[in-house]
Amino acid sequence: MPLITDELIAQHNLTREEYQQIVTILGREPTLTELGMFSVMWSEHCSYKSSRVHLKKLPTTGPRVVQGPGENAGAVDIGGGLCLVFKMESHNHPSFIEPYQGAATGVGGILRDIFTMGARPIALLDSLRFGELHTAQNRRLMRGVVAGIAGYGNCMGVPTVGGEVVFNDIYSFNPLVNVMCLGLAEKDKLFRGTAAGIGNPVIYVGSKTGRDGIHGATMASDSFDDEAERKRPTVQVGDPFQEKLLLEACLEMMAAGLLTGIQDMGAAGLTSSSCEMASRAGTGIELELSRVPRREPHMTPYEVMLSESQERMLLVAKAGKEAECLAICRKWDVDVAVIGRVTDDGILRVLDHGAVVAEIPAKALAEEGPRYDRPFAPPAYQELLTNLNYDIIPDVKDANAALLSLLESPTIASKRWVYEQYDHMVQTNTVVRPGSDAAVLRIKGTDKAVAATIDCNSRYCLLNPYEGARIAVAEAARNLVCSGAEPIGLTDCLNFGNPERPDIMWQFVMAVEGLADACEALKIPVVSGNVSFYNETKGLSIYPTPMVGMVGLLDRADRAMTQWFKEEGDDIILLGTTREELGGSEYLKILHNREQGVPPFLSLEAERALHDCVLNLIREGQVQSAHDCSDGGVAVALAESCLSGPGRRLGATVRLTRGRLRKDAVLFGESQSRVLVSAKPAHRRAILDAAEAHAVPAAVIGTVGGDRLVISLADERSDDTVINLSLSTLYDRWACSLERLVNQA
Repeated sequence: MPLITDELIAQHNLTREEYQQIVTILGREPTLTELGMFSVMWSEHCSYKSSRVHLKKLPTTGPRVVQGPGENAGAVDIGGGLCLVFKMESHNHPSFIEPYQGAATGVGGILRDIFTMGARPIALLDSLRFGELHTAQNRRLMRGVVAGIAGYGNCMGVPTVGGEVVFNDIYSFNPLVNVMCLGLAEKDKLFRGTAAGIGNPVIYVGSKTGRDGIHGATMASDSFDDEAERKRPTVQVGDPFQEKLLLEACLEMMAAGLLTGIQDMGAAGLTSSSCEMASRAGTGIELELSRVPRREPHMTPYEVMLSESQERMLLVAKAGKEAECLAICRKWDVDVAVIGRVTDDGILRVLDHGAVVAEIPAKALAEEGPRYDRPFAPPAYQELLTNLNYDIIPDVKDANAALLSLLESPTIASKRWVYEQYDHMVQTNTVVRPGSDAAVLRIKGTDKAVAATIDCNSRYCLLNPYEGARIAVAEAARNLVCSGAEPIGLTDCLNFGNPERPDIMWQFVMAVEGLADACEALKIPVVSGNVSFYNETKGLSIYPTPMVGMVGLLDRADRAMTQWFKEEGDDIILLGTTREELGGSEYLKILHNREQGVPPFLSLEAERALHDCVLNLIREGQVQSAHDCSDGGVAVALAESCLSGPGRRLGATVRLTRGRLRKDAVLFGESQSRVLVSAKPAHRRAILDAAEAHAVPAAVIGTVGGDRLVISLADERSDDTVINLSLSTLYDRWACSLERLVNQA
């Protein structure tokens, strides 16, 4: 057995204090295999050692919650004996090292989290962050990631129906790849990752184990430097066709009542799946590694236990049901072997040809790792970020040019180059495709539908992490409401830099408190999630990016709403209040190259009133379209409403009241709690009355029609046309710019 040296401990990303804790738990020095097992399970990626104390602040209960945090995924009741199972995960570091496989295996991992619960996956969404596309490296990363997501999801037959893509050079060396999956299950037939039943057989099923991905969890818990490329061997290689067979085999075994528990071999592989299942059940597991199917010769116990080869599951079957499990797996042509049994001593015992190579209390690995309440404090530069002097920023002179610049900004421009690579119609559930505020999917056999969206404005979170996180929740909920859905549950993916830095930890703590307060106010429980720390390279951290994935419920799928204008002559009505708020806006970034200021004000009471108002209007059939005002303000929202429909594009003539506000604030400011709706003139009075009843400001601002977008601004002295552009010009800038940027030489 090799001597455990300080150098070896450091190579395993363990501190000397953590190592002494291991020695205390075992009552002896660990073996190399045991050291590796502790290393991956006590990594930030698996143990949440810097975040657990703060994540407890999030509201996780509610009348619809069937399964909250702590399992492979969360679940909410959608009625009729069904529940929606969903979760979001990150695959950031692997996607920087190897974009295609990093993104593809991220999709594979989140799919397994869903069907491990006994749910059939019905949809994927992705949230991506890249550096700006003026460099060949960033274009390569984006092309690889999008191809990886498309390749895996399309082959699995799961539609990718929505998401978001944002560009900022801060992500050039740390792109973010966050993937969300939704699945459907019968509420009383959910499966958990528990090793229940003393003596029950433990079964390995799926791809053979190789050396790919060893120490992947540890790599995901470390910052990058110039040696990042050397970490390529820690990136797993995916096989979606194998995963499809694995999915069908697992769901068939579940339906046949053969299993008591099931767990994905994700991060930390066989180590995490075995110790977590045993820990949850208060049992132990004994494994015989010589029975594990392998694709490479001479693998050591260390390598087998830490491998993160993809498309693998660990099952606990009912006693006497082994033969039936093996027969189903062989029918689906997936490797399968009985590799152990459940024990009553709480120990994860690992044997290799009968010799004990690891013997660790399961709870010590899964639950008793270090917990840190790390120091946090705002950085010295925080006040400089929010201190924006509007006097030195000239008001917009050429609003036409400003709007065109915003529409071709890749963060705002149409993402059709991305989503046209995805199969978003497979399974034939998709009611609202990518390109509107939220995706909507019908629930077959019912009148219902579910909606899903992902949202986060990282710039707001840089300027004020608390407010930025609150706005992320509010905007995600607003997107669902604009689709006609009531928000019912949330999953998060919290992407931050190095938590050992007090300024980064401050960003994290403030963001979690913002998420908690917004979720409490809007009555939306957090049922699952993920934390991704150490997203920084050579000391340069990404912007704080607490990604919010949210699901909503529609009682009637045929009442799903979309953002684009429908008919000539319809009224255009703006719900909500416009203020002089340019801080953190895309307008300041694109037109003035500034990422400064105070994020827009958010009243959660006003936000909730807006949601109630818009939902009622949609359910009563009063509106033809509904679109959230966000990046780029009212002018961009109007342009998107004109351009984004699948059929004929419709123009608009609009008159906005300026009052004493700056022109750019009225046109491009990002004031919160605003929605654009269009409606038949006959419904105008009912809409205005409903808005008044909900205490939501409302104004008729224009009419749908024509082949131009014309916007005038009115104040006490004048009524000037400031934007007058043809739809063909707008469409070219908005719909084609991203493809031109990605494909440039």
